[in-house]
Amino acid sequence: MKITISGLPGSGTTTVARLLAERLGWKLISAGDVFRRLAMERGMTLEEFSQYAEDNPEIDLYIDRLQRELAEKEDNVVVEGRLSGWMIKDAFKVWIYADPDVRYERIAKREGIEISRARVETKRREELEKRRYKKFYSIDLDDITIYHIAINSGKFRPEEIVEIILKAFELARSGEEYQKHQYEK
Repeated sequence: MKITISGLPGSGTTTVARLLAERLGWKLISAGDVFRRLAMERGMTLEEFSQYAEDNPEIDLYIDRLQRELAEKEDNVVVEGRLSGWMIKDAFKVWIYADPDVRYERIAKREGIEISRARVETKRREELEKRRYKKFYSIDLDDITIYHIAINSGKFRPEEIVEIILKAFELARSGEEYQKHQYEK
């Protein structure tokens, strides 16, 4: 089984994905971790690296290919990343969101920067990502219709979100079994 966790920066996808993977005892694959590591290796901020990636499509293509390849090798895996829901087939897909100000505050705290800087950098990064994903994959990041469930992380603690995901996952699996049984009749 595969579960993807996607959302915009600061929505809490990495935290939730880690907790979920730990809870299930599954491997975690994080596209965000790979992106951050590549930015750090080049001595760039995430915004700078996003700009660089816009002019160098091999960055996104590498991360997305790596994510797919690693996920395909696993029977049970949580895959976290902005495009994971689009890239990983046959998965239970989760979109996590939060009010922009909540996300900017989280990013400012995580990065140790002023909230005004986090707001400007995050908005710019999101614009660059949306353009890249549309250009490279024809994906509209605002289209969340591919997801099984969307959860507002501004309203629930990460542990509660994990519980919601597990319950929804269980219901989706039992629904699939019910549908299979109906077709066999």
